[in-house]
Amino acid sequence: MKDYTDIKQRLRGSITPVVTPFKQNYDIDFEKQSELIEFQLDNGTHAISVTGTSGEPSSLTIEERVQVMENAMRTINGRVPFAPGTGSTNHDETMYLTKRAEEMGADAAMVIVPYYNKPNQHALYKHFKTVADAVQIPIIIYNIPGRTAVNMEVDTMARLVQDCPNIIGAKESNKDFEHVNRVLQRCGRDFLLFSGIELLCYPMLAIGGAGSISATANVLPSKVADMHDAWEEGDLKRAQDLHFELMQLNDVLFKDTNPAPVKAALGMMGKIEPVLRLPMDLPTEALQQEIRETLDVYGIATQRA
Repeated sequence: MKDYTDIKQRLRGSITPVVTPFKQNYDIDFEKQSELIEFQLDNGTHAISVTGTSGEPSSLTIEERVQVMENAMRTINGRVPFAPGTGSTNHDETMYLTKRAEEMGADAAMVIVPYYNKPNQHALYKHFKTVADAVQIPIIIYNIPGRTAVNMEVDTMARLVQDCPNIIGAKESNKDFEHVNRVLQRCGRDFLLFSGIELLCYPMLAIGGAGSISATANVLPSKVADMHDAWEEGDLKRAQDLHFELMQLNDVLFKDTNPAPVKAALGMMGKIEPVLRLPMDLPTEALQQEIRETLDVYGIATQRA
């Protein structure tokens, strides 16, 4: 049986789910993607993910998702762990993408609970077990009921962890804090629990969480990474202060569907062209103005319209 001790020790802290930048003609801008990853690494981010919710995977073809993963893998070049999102609403696509992540040498694969088709708990178990059994790459379950319309229940997750040694953690984008407590209780205190809810990133550390996979880290990676560093160093007051300091930015970046506000902010910062593929689009002009004003509060340089 493969030993997952090393990756469970390394895959911690702020894992940024990097957006997928597009050009004005909607082609993927791989040069900008590499620049975004370098921006993250320069600002202390502990690991990188792509093609999760923030990466607009449902707006990419399967071939494009592989290309985004490969470009990220080349750019990171082993400097930090890499855990791309490989899940889909389609089982065979999930199998294919997870195997490709393993083949290219990714450190883990983040597999979302299938969205739209609303499988029951038994079907969820079969889906994830079939994927996990087909590979040896570590799997992080991505539970985001607000986007998938179904919640992976604690019993289902615990059963998968018991039956699949390579399921090592979960990203819980679940506002039910009782649920996430019970995930650790049932799955084991060494289970890697990552917060996908920005206002729960700090509280989840307090119960034994491994870190966060926060869209906000696209915009202000240093502060998100600093919060985790402070926690690890035992400076709980500083970690708590950073938690509250980030709250205004967290709030404004989720006043519209992720990643629209994040891409608007990155556009204002001159990091990318602020382009999303339909059916997604940028926030209203009023919200964009609020985002710009919030970036000013944080001292983030913006390009004036």
